[in-house]
Amino acid sequence: MTMNRVEKIDDRVRVKHVLISVSDKTGLETFVPRLLSVNPELRIFSTGGTFARLNEILGGRATGRLTQVSDYTGQPETQGGLVKTLDFKIYLGLLTETYNDAHQADLARTQAVPIDMVVVNLYPFKETIAKPGVTPEQARGNIDIGGPCMIRASAKNFIRVASVVDPGDYESIADEMATGDGRVSLAMRYRLACKAFAHTAAYDTTIAGYLADTAFADIEKEYDF
Repeated sequence: MTMNRVEKIDDRVRVKHVLISVSDKTGLETFVPRLLSVNPELRIFSTGGTFARLNEILGGRATGRLTQVSDYTGQPETQGGLVKTLDFKIYLGLLTETYNDAHQADLARTQAVPIDMVVVNLYPFKETIAKPGVTPEQARGNIDIGGPCMIRASAKNFIRVASVVDPGDYESIADEMATGDGRVSLAMRYRLACKAFAHTAAYDTTIAGYLADTAFADIEKEYDF
């Protein structure tokens, strides 16, 4: 496999396309309107309960600005929301490099757009396993797949994309965009990437610990086979 060597990037990237899919919806009611006030042409992609919450927040302003991920990709969500964001168009949008002609040709070929910011936090696995009497199946169902993939992809591509995992960062991001023509700096993107990888690492460590501490006999009792 030949790896690209990136030599040219933009320090400040104007945020035009944002993907938002969060379990913890704290702060969206302030953050999203601020993003739109900075860039009224902003386009937001979202899923499931987050899409419904953003519709509530934006009201009439949602038209033309808020799009279901399934409408964008052309693939409906699977039953139970099992597969929502694991799609070529999504990851092409997350991983493309601005000054790579082949990447730009792929975007044009698939009618995809570069995604400039990802706002994602994960299924509440730690909170779920802390509940009394939680079953292995309940724990398994709260293992997030699409979320960590999007976080990792956007954090890897910090040279262009802002990966946002903590509502506590919303204000500082919006402040920087408000004073910088809707742009996010490389310094901010790098700081967010560091935090994003720490977030997914802690999440996976929690899952691994739970599985290691759960006896196989408890797994056998959970299912009919």
